[in-house]
Amino acid sequence: MRPGKRIAAGDRIHFGHDQNSCFLGQLDATVIEKGEAGEALLGFDLSGPFLDEAMHAVGHIPLPPYIASKRDDDERDRSDYQTIYAREEGAVAAPTAGLHFTPELFAALDAKGIERRFVTLHVGAGTFLPVKTDDTADHKMHAETGSVSRETAEALNAAKARGGRIVAVGTTSLRLLESAARDDGRIEAWSGPTDIFITPGYRFRTADILMTNFHLPRSTLFMLVSAFSGLETMRSAYAHAIESRYRFYSYGDSSLLFRAETSDGR
Repeated sequence: MRPGKRIAAGDRIHFGHDQNSCFLGQLDATVIEKGEAGEALLGFDLSGPFLDEAMHAVGHIPLPPYIASKRDDDERDRSDYQTIYAREEGAVAAPTAGLHFTPELFAALDAKGIERRFVTLHVGAGTFLPVKTDDTADHKMHAETGSVSRETAEALNAAKARGGRIVAVGTTSLRLLESAARDDGRIEAWSGPTDIFITPGYRFRTADILMTNFHLPRSTLFMLVSAFSGLETMRSAYAHAIESRYRFYSYGDSSLLFRAETSDGR
């Protein structure tokens, strides 16, 4: 909620395009509780398909603030801010690394014999909250819901067994794979909430390569990529990106990161 300080539990919130008496394009909710970072739990007056219909009528595409503050969302954003392989509703933001993929790119990967498998993680707002604590152990990571199918888990394990490499597209995919992995690195079918918080020092068990966009400083996402490829590697990569005027964030450029080896060679 922004401004969150003006909102209290029990308050009523009205969503709608205008203030007329027609109920079409309006939605009401009650604030159930407030979190420490400005987030709020709302209880909507509608539920089920009626709530879905109202949200589609009243809601807007969740463009990042640095875009939404400069222009309104439009019809083109409905396709631009969505991966071509999206199937289920539930995420509050696009997994931005996936925005780079097109049918033509999929065809090129097929021609190279590169397999692809899909997982589902409903991105939550907590992913984008800045870390305000001096000690990362004091930062509370909000849970996100996801799933890895048995077929996907078996295919990834088979690829590793024959010496192949796993490329995770996006930090969301990587977090989910790590949530579904056992200590020995074997990936299992998995479904449920995960609040895994990956920081430097974490020992990765699944992906060998990570495709991801450029993230904000002091964010959990930058901590994750620093854990994956090493802090100095990421500092150099970001310095190069800034000097070369790469585009950052959701509609920005992408990077291909390789996992740093640990002292024992793993």
